[in-house]
Amino acid sequence: MSTDTVEISGAAQQSSAAHIEISAPRSEDGAAVHDLVAACPPLDTNSLYMNLIQTTHFAQTCALARADGEVVAWVSGHIPPEEPDVYFLWQVAVGEKARGQRIAKRLVADIFSRPACSSVKYLKTTITPDNEASWGLFRSIARWLDAPLKEGAFFDKDRHFKGRHDSEILVTIGPFELPAGT
Repeated sequence: MSTDTVEISGAAQQSSAAHIEISAPRSEDGAAVHDLVAACPPLDTNSLYMNLIQTTHFAQTCALARADGEVVAWVSGHIPPEEPDVYFLWQVAVGEKARGQRIAKRLVADIFSRPACSSVKYLKTTITPDNEASWGLFRSIARWLDAPLKEGAFFDKDRHFKGRHDSEILVTIGPFELPAGT
């Protein structure tokens, strides 16, 4: 992970400098994830029920970070049934307490270390054109994975969102081989 190398063994990881523990979510984390996303505008909030489904049915393709027991960062995603070599990253939320620690990339590395992602060769996500933080994160992930980043149209503001949301650009990183230690 460029200069922020984290050894990942598939178990919860702890950073002594930041006191951050990274793990797969549990059902009891659903409400905390929901609150974190709501505290990170401009992220779209989903229903609390959706976050409960993510923390149960998709626990192996989601990760959260805790600081002193509090959920401070979250990455959600899944492997589309039609694309078993793709990890689709749905949402990244990093609360104030966890910013500046490269935690989002560490959460992605933790997810990629799991058996559920052993066949992953591509990371896909969508980003609005003006979300500079997300563009920076995914460019950084592409460098870490030593893989090309491609972008293309996906969900159009007018056609798909009926003017209620900005267009979403599909970002594809890959193909890649997961770095050693991941």
